Amino acid sequence: MKNYNVAVVGSTGAVGQEMLKILDEREFPIKSLKLLASKRSAGKEIIFKGQKYKVEETTKDSFCDVDIALFSAGGSRSKEFAPYAVKSGAVVIDNSSAFRMDKDVPLVVPEVNPDDIFKHNGIIANPNCTTIIMLMALKPLYDYSKIKRVIVSSYQASSGAGAQAMQELEEQTESWVKRQEIKVNKFPYQLLFNVIPHVDVFTDNAYTKEEMKMINETRKMLHDDNIVVSATCVRVPVFRAHSESVTLEFEDSVTPEKARELIDGFPGVKVVDDTANNVYPMPLFVSGKDDCEVGRIRQDLNGSKWLSLWVAGDQIRKGAALNAVQIAETLIKK
Repeated sequence: MKNYNVAVVGSTGAVGQEMLKILDEREFPIKSLKLLASKRSAGKEIIFKGQKYKVEETTKDSFCDVDIALFSAGGSRSKEFAPYAVKSGAVVIDNSSAFRMDKDVPLVVPEVNPDDIFKHNGIIANPNCTTIIMLMALKPLYDYSKIKRVIVSSYQASSGAGAQAMQELEEQTESWVKRQEIKVNKFPYQLLFNVIPHVDVFTDNAYTKEEMKMINETRKMLHDDNIVVSATCVRVPVFRAHSESVTLEFEDSVTPEKARELIDGFPGVKVVDDTANNVYPMPLFVSGKDDCEVGRIRQDLNGSKWLSLWVAGDQIRKGAALNAVQIAETLIKK
């Protein structure tokens, strides 16, 4: 098997760290590894497979001889440095929103639209974490009967806003226990004991950018501009793993039993649905797992062409790092 020169941009961040963990767990064929980050993180040391690596500052000259560059350093850094990586001959797999809606950049979940990977011109985009988790549940259903409408509300963990956001929730919890002042920096309001119906910035149509990502990315990956998606994204006081309440309208009738069969037969997702025994997906149990879980599958009261369901997934793994590594794995297999 051929081995590859790999660079991880944003290697000291939460997703970058998870990428390294997954590259190790899945034994990705690495010939050489380069860890890149911002100037302030340069010089830090990270252990990978028992070997010590020094983090380097990302520059336009960082990608000589790199085959695959996994980017997770934010949109501005991707826009600045991804073109240099491509020019150097690397394939960039980018976790930011910088290139997702570029018509010349494939937006990919390997279980959903793997063939799009090979249409790249040097850059492949990793979708928004919330969209990935939803589409893992929707794709097997969509292939059975075309989905006309999606109504989704997300319940997004603090980690979706980064390591500092997780730390803020932890600090707010400690402050509450100690009866100290609860400080707010990362979110618009206190997240502890609260839910905030506001993820990312609001746009002119009163939806947030996060909600519009779910709408536009779903259409792009399913190659269906006619699917109607309405999203409400909410931040909840959970450390890790997103959950979503989804209601679907199909072209044909779909029973809950058929939906369970289809979802259980789809890679990367499994049915966890036994309401008689209070069994359903929850962030507590999907954190750290690769598979997304789907439960509460029921016929919606709108009729036989409608279903409602609940899906949960670890947005740092499948919603970000794992999906990026799976794209790389699919790429090298061909």
